Amino acid sequence: MENTKLTPSSSPIQACAAQRPCAVLFDAYGTLFDVYSVAELAEQLFPGQGQALSLVWRDKQIEYTRLVTTSNHGAHYQPFGELTRAALIYAIKKITACTDNTRATDQFLIDFEPQIELLLTQYQHLDAFPENLGVLQQLKNQGVPIGILSNGDAAMLHAAVHSAGFDGLLDQVISVDPIRKYKTHPDAYALGEQATGLPASQIVFVSSNAWDALGATWYGYQTLWVNRYQLPFEELGTQPHRTGHDLRAVLDFFPN
Repeated sequence: MENTKLTPSSSPIQACAAQRPCAVLFDAYGTLFDVYSVAELAEQLFPGQGQALSLVWRDKQIEYTRLVTTSNHGAHYQPFGELTRAALIYAIKKITACTDNTRATDQFLIDFEPQIELLLTQYQHLDAFPENLGVLQQLKNQGVPIGILSNGDAAMLHAAVHSAGFDGLLDQVISVDPIRKYKTHPDAYALGEQATGLPASQIVFVSSNAWDALGATWYGYQTLWVNRYQLPFEELGTQPHRTGHDLRAVLDFFPN
């Protein structure tokens, strides 16, 4: 899946007033794709613990992106797929109480290889939230350039986009992997400006992750926080430009 650079001469951007948003970039995991949809399979593999596993897996995945971005000037960077696998192994160890480090790592991986591989395969085919396809199609029909700006590596994003039926709808699928820095590093958000040819102030950045919406707001994007689970926003003195209950709220930025 190749990125198509959008330049100021493209007609949707050319017709866009300076004070109005001209394009949309979506976070992928948690925003377009439901990271907790793996809980159903996890429940089959670990009865009574599927939801807990999905929560620990996601939390540790995000924690690892921060660790490898901020430690030793990025010397410990690993692609998102590798961090996702590492976080899954941690989550399985936690819910199965394999925490005393006496069990050999190789033996643990042998014992749980089938579950690990099934869950990682499922992660390539996460459910899309039900309204998302219609929202993307409407934006596309209105001539609004749309794309993804994600921590995911290119292979993961390609699989997720294809599985969700989003092929042909996205002008950009931008991974942070080439710069080896994860969001919320400013260099990660800068990729959106570089790919679209627009300043952040003319791009709507959409995320259901409060920390991501905050980082994008600090960077200078117009931001929409999709608060699907009725959670409080981050208490750091800055609010997103808008908040919505689902992805349809992005359409309010582009009234017909």
